[in-house]
Amino acid sequence: MDADVIVVGAGLAGLVAAHELTSRGRRVALVDQENAANLGGQAFWSFGGLFLVDSPEQRRLGVKDSIDLAWSDWRGSAAFDRTDDEDSWAVRWARAYVEFAAGEKRSWLEGHGIKLLPTVGWAERGDLRADGHGNSVPRFHIAWGTGTGVVEPFVAYARKARADGLLTFHHRHRVDELIVEDGHASGVRGTVLADDDSPRGVPSSRERVADFELTARAVVVTSGGIGADHDIVRRYWPERLGTPPARMVTGVPAYVDGRMLDISAAAGVRLVNRDRMWHYTEGIQNWDPIWPGHGIRILPGPSSMWFDALGRRLPDPCLPGYDTLGTLRHLRTDPALAGHDHSWFVLTRRIVEKEFALSGSEQNPDITAKDKGAVLRDRLLGKGAPGPVDAFVRRGADFVTAPTLEQLVGRMNGLTDTPLLDAAGLRRQIEARDLQIANPYSKDSQVQGIRNARRYIGDRLGRVATPHRILDPDAGPLIGVKLHVLTRKTLGGIQTDLDSRALGADGAPIDGLYAAGEVAGFGGGGVHGYNALEGTFLGGCLFSGRAAGRAAARETG
Repeated sequence: MDADVIVVGAGLAGLVAAHELTSRGRRVALVDQENAANLGGQAFWSFGGLFLVDSPEQRRLGVKDSIDLAWSDWRGSAAFDRTDDEDSWAVRWARAYVEFAAGEKRSWLEGHGIKLLPTVGWAERGDLRADGHGNSVPRFHIAWGTGTGVVEPFVAYARKARADGLLTFHHRHRVDELIVEDGHASGVRGTVLADDDSPRGVPSSRERVADFELTARAVVVTSGGIGADHDIVRRYWPERLGTPPARMVTGVPAYVDGRMLDISAAAGVRLVNRDRMWHYTEGIQNWDPIWPGHGIRILPGPSSMWFDALGRRLPDPCLPGYDTLGTLRHLRTDPALAGHDHSWFVLTRRIVEKEFALSGSEQNPDITAKDKGAVLRDRLLGKGAPGPVDAFVRRGADFVTAPTLEQLVGRMNGLTDTPLLDAAGLRRQIEARDLQIANPYSKDSQVQGIRNARRYIGDRLGRVATPHRILDPDAGPLIGVKLHVLTRKTLGGIQTDLDSRALGADGAPIDGLYAAGEVAGFGGGGVHGYNALEGTFLGGCLFSGRAAGRAAARETG
C-alpha cells in the first residue's frame, strides 16, 4: 500500500479530511491535478461566509434565532421532494448540518483558529413566504481572512503532516480511474501532468508525461463540482430553470471541471440530483481576470432597481439579495427574454457606496488581510465606495455612469448588440418607485424590504443606504450595471450516508470509498435540496470533509 488513505482533491474538503486522518496517525496520499500553489482549491477564492445559528454575534446584534427557525428555513428552501430515493440521505445530512451550525460549529472553528467578524450579513432573504425559501434572520457570518483564512489552518496541518511523514503530496496527478475490485475501493489510476508553475487559479498545462497508480485501504473523493465547464452545466441544466444562457461568466477556476463525477459513476458509484445547481444572476466580468471568463458576483444590498434586458422591472421575489434561483428561473423562462442573457441594475452613487460588496477573497483585501483598522476605515467610516468596488465602477466593462437617466440609458444600450432599452419606459417605472419613498410605509415590496432591512442594526450601519429617490440629483450620478449569469456550485453529486461513505447503484455503501464536499452535494448527494441559504458551501465542505476523514480513520484503524 502506498498509503492508508488516498484523498483525491486538495480543496477545503480534502484538506479537512486529510487533517482528520493524519491527526489520528493515518498515512495519507493527497492527490490533485494542480500544483502546490492551488492548495485549498476554490474555497481559497471565496468570501468566507459561514452559516451559523443563534451565535453570540447574532445575539449581540439583537437577532433572535433558533434551531427550529433555521430548520424551518432550510426545509422551506430545500423543498426536498425525492425523500424515498435521491433525497433520502440528503434530508438526514441537512438536519445534522443545521444541528452542527447551531451547536459545535462555532467552537470547532475557533479551535482551528478561525474567527468571525462581529457583523452578520442577511443573505438570501427569500421568496417572501414564511414557509418558503430564504433566511428569516441574518445568519451569514464572515470569517476573518475570508475563504483564504478558512483554508489557511488546514493547509498548515497538511504541511506539518508531510514534515512528520504522515502525508505525501501528489501534485499534478490527475485521477482517471477509481480502482474498485470485489466491492472494495483500493486505489486510483491516472495521468501525471507536466510540471507547471502557474500562479494560483491560472489555467495549467494538460500535457501528459506519465501514468501512475496508487493503492490504499480507502479512498476519499473531494474533487469539487462542475462550474468551470459550461458544456456540463448546460447538459444538466434543469427544465424548471428554462433554457441555459448562450453566454455565462465563470465564478470558479478552470480546474473545477467535474471530471470525477463521471469517473466515480464508472466505478459503480451512485450519482443523484444532477439537475440541481446554483448559479448567480448578479455576475459581472472581472476587469482583471485570473481564469478564463472570470466573473465576480455582486453581493447587493436591497436598494438597486432590477430590470430585465427589455427594461421591465423584475417582479417579486426577484429583488436584490432575495431569491437567487427564483430570479434565474424568471429570467430564463420568460419567452420574451429567451434571446437575451443579461439583466440590469440601475442605482445611484449613494447606493453603490453603501451597498455594493463583491464576492471573493481578492475583492476584499481588508478582511482577507485581517486588517480591522482598514475594515473600520473603509467600510464604516470612510467616504466613497470601497477600493475594489470603485475599481469596477471605473474600469469594469459592465458599468456605465451618467448624470441623467436619458444619458444613462444611451450608455446602457451601448453595451448590447442592439438598443433594447427605452428611457421613457424606465423613467415611468423609476418615478413610480420614487413616489413610494416619501412615507415610512409603502405598498412597494422592495421599499418595504429596504425599511425592514434598516431595522436591523447590522444593515443600517454598514449595508443599506438611507432610502432616497433614484432620480434625486444629489444622490447621483446614476449607475447602470449589466448583469450576467455566473456559474458557481453543484448541488447534487455522489450519494453518501452520514459517514460520507459513497453509495453504489444498489444503495449500499461501497467498502473503502468516501466522498465529501461539492462532489457529494456537500453531503448526502444534495444537502441543500433545490436552494441554498448561503454561507453553507464552505460549511458543507468542512462538515462533510470532517465526517469522511473520521470515518475513514475508523475503517483503517
